[in-house]
Parts: sequence; C-alpha cells; structure tokens
Amino acid sequence: MFLKSIRCNKGQALVEIALALPLLIILSLGVLEAGRVIHTYLIVGQAAREGARIASLRADDLEIVTKVKGELFSLGAETAAVHVLPSEVERQPGRSVTVQIDYPLSIYAPVLNGFLPNPFIVQAETTMRIE
Repeated sequence: MFLKSIRCNKGQALVEIALALPLLIILSLGVLEAGRVIHTYLIVGQAAREGARIASLRADDLEIVTKVKGELFSLGAETAAVHVLPSEVERQPGRSVTVQIDYPLSIYAPVLNGFLPNPFIVQAETTMRIE
C-alpha cells in the first residue's frame, strides 16, 4: 500500500512539472528579451546624446552620423537610421539641434513574436542647444 502511494506521488510531480515547465520557459525567454531591449535602448540613448553633443559644437551631418554609428558599433550600426534636425544651413548658435535614432532590433524568442513586432524599433532622441 505504501509503495503504491509513493508511485502515485512521483507521477503527480511529473505531471506538475510538465504543466509548469512551458510557462517557466516562456517567462525566462521574456525576461531575456526584455533585458536585450533595455540594453539596446540604453546604448541607442547614449549614442543620441553623443550625437547631439557633437552637433551642438556645430559639426556637420557626416561627423554627427559617424559619431553615432561609432557609438552603435556593438549593436551593428549599419541598420540604424540617424536623423539630425534642423538641416545644416538652419543651425545657428543659440538654437536647438535634435538627433533621433531608429534602430531595428530583431526579436530572437519565437514565442514573443505575437506580442512584439519583429523587428522591434528602438528609438531615442536628444535635443541640445547649439553653442
């Protein structure tokens, strides 16, 4: 009688693990992808700040884009879109300049494709006064 009870408990534990394991895997993948998105957002935000800083020193668009792409090197800068507003001819001391970056981040976890667009666009924008 006692051995039968132990075998039933082992079977019950196996069923519980089989039900809980997929949820734990999905949750783990979600946490990992959220970490990647936050990490990417921090890098893109820093690149936008660096681009706006160099733009505030009256750099031309090529210098600004080069600086931003250098900051985004670890992410693969070739896919990032960098926008600098206003245009070079409209930039005057005392006015503001804005650097906006759009970076498409591929989502690796297939279970999250229903919740997040793939690629997920990470955007950052920084505005500074021109010196």
